Amino acid sequence: MLDANIKTQLKAYLEKVTQPIEIVASLDDSEKSREMQALLNDISGLTDKITLTEVRDDAERKPSFSLNRKGANLGVRFAGLPMGHEFTSLILALLQVGGHPPKADAEVIEQIRNLEGELNFETYVSLSCHNCPDVVQVMAVPMVFLNGQLFGQGRMELGEILAKADTGAAARDARKLSAKDPFDVLVVGGGPAGAAAAIYAARKGIRTGIVAERFGGQVLDTLGIENFISIKETEGPKLVAALEEHVKQYEVDVMNHQRAAKLAPGALAEVHLENGGVLKAKTVILATGARWRNMNVPGEKEFSGKGVAYCPHCDGPLFKGKRVAVIGGGNSGVEAAIDLAGIVSHVTLLEFAEDLRADAVLQKKLYSLPNAKVIKNAQTTEVTGVDKVSGLMYQDRASGETHWIELEGIFVQIGLLPNTDFLKGAIELTRSGEVIIDDKGHTSMPGVFAAGDCTTVPYKQIIIAMGEGAKASLSAFDHLIRTSAPA
Repeated sequence: MLDANIKTQLKAYLEKVTQPIEIVASLDDSEKSREMQALLNDISGLTDKITLTEVRDDAERKPSFSLNRKGANLGVRFAGLPMGHEFTSLILALLQVGGHPPKADAEVIEQIRNLEGELNFETYVSLSCHNCPDVVQVMAVPMVFLNGQLFGQGRMELGEILAKADTGAAARDARKLSAKDPFDVLVVGGGPAGAAAAIYAARKGIRTGIVAERFGGQVLDTLGIENFISIKETEGPKLVAALEEHVKQYEVDVMNHQRAAKLAPGALAEVHLENGGVLKAKTVILATGARWRNMNVPGEKEFSGKGVAYCPHCDGPLFKGKRVAVIGGGNSGVEAAIDLAGIVSHVTLLEFAEDLRADAVLQKKLYSLPNAKVIKNAQTTEVTGVDKVSGLMYQDRASGETHWIELEGIFVQIGLLPNTDFLKGAIELTRSGEVIIDDKGHTSMPGVFAAGDCTTVPYKQIIIAMGEGAKASLSAFDHLIRTSAPA
């Protein structure tokens, strides 16, 4: 099942196992069970710390197998073959069940130990989804259930899972956060702009904090990055890991998994958090980024995860051989249609305007594909279906006629909305919600600066956001010098 090279690498990992592991395989006479049996025989043959038991008369899903630490109520069950990206999940499960410490802070591990009640998590994954190994949608992946109830959908980090599972965590966090001393610079947002701002501030030797709902932001959901100067190709999660490592080289107080709810002016600006905590700072840099824009048509919300998707890289393989539509004719929409054309039977791209907005080279590629169709001047009006998507309705904006397309999947790629709802009434925003800034990053509130995709700066690109974050940080430092200077 496993080739010699993978066996060699896996054997090296399994040398870190300190506790005996029992694998119990629930099998039947199917071909997939025979493949699982071969995989588990390969694994158990690499170390004497693993024993393998096969059962066929139990009530578990078949084929599936559990990893258990002997003498402890600790284990993980895999249903199906954990290959592809999920092979990483299998290796991590073997290590952790086998006693190798997880890469988590001691405080987080203690919080997990103190969780009350019985928590049974189930995660549905796609073997081609790059997010799934970090969580270990079923028309969107990963989809997580806790004790039989939907718990979360999409990429989730350990901190996010704990924040939802530990019902007392919010109040404890609020007390700790409110007790912190004021910051010289407080960055709100943990994407490329926020990380750059925090690094530039910390290098000035001033008290710096960064509070973020999810460190890395939208970049975490980006697979291929090929326009980051000096790096030919990388992936979003890899870039975010590098950003986080760089930030942690300095004395930056990183407060992750915290959502801002209000910005209040004063001698010290106050950032109020959703959990009730309040952070104070002499200057604030807003770098909250943006999120995918919804179509806001009937059926979109109802069929989200049931045929309506937003990530072609994660969810595209789930529609192999099926008919899908992509909504949006910008670079992201055309790129999504090109990618999907290699997986699905047919892809239809619908653009609201009279012409596509994507780069000419992308348009040329799309029009060359035999299983792709472009419909321009089309306004999507409804997503149809019963238990899952069956198609969509659109109106021809030129003729006014309404048409229906039979589909199994719809990928929405119509741009971004700035994450600035909590700023309404506090600082000046555009009609679309972007923070209005000048050429140095100043907002309408003294001492408050902004950078990145949440602002009026054109061209929402990672490399531009980083530069804007650095600029805002330098402006904040200049503000501190001028306001603290003696008269």
